[in-house]
Amino acid sequence: MSIATKTGDDGTTGLMYGHRVPKNHLRVEACGTMDELNSAIGLARATATEKFVSENLFWIQKSLVDVMGEVGVLTEDLPRYAKAGFKLTAPELTAKLDVLVKEIEAQNISFKGWATPGATHNSGALDLARSICRRAERRVFDLQTVGEIANAEILIFLNRLSDLLWLFARWSERTVI
Repeated sequence: MSIATKTGDDGTTGLMYGHRVPKNHLRVEACGTMDELNSAIGLARATATEKFVSENLFWIQKSLVDVMGEVGVLTEDLPRYAKAGFKLTAPELTAKLDVLVKEIEAQNISFKGWATPGATHNSGALDLARSICRRAERRVFDLQTVGEIANAEILIFLNRLSDLLWLFARWSERTVI
């Protein structure tokens, strides 16, 4: 099967279980932003010089695929999605981010004032990922506002992830600044 299915030539795109929506649908915007986030995290992982950052970014990327999958499913299809064995975003996932936040903060990683991205290639990539993550939060919140996302943990996960990306950026530039 070719990647060029041509099914989107009419301005629609497919969701799971055969649903089609306009390409500018809030759900597509949220998934697209999370896809951008995953790419930006990939760039940050590729520029990471320390195993601690690269390994954690890798599992975050894999987790983000699961979160994006859940966002990409219409609310009425979520029981079917879960029954098929797909992961739903749970507090345990956010808790893993909380552990990393505490671990980095325990190393006295802090910053006074406003951080200026780009002290290193890696911190610049991490700050880019963070800003995309904040946009993903806003897109998911838009979906929540109109009743299209029932799982509040998705927003919590994205909020904590943006905090962690900020901390990773400051941690990665700790020897430069």
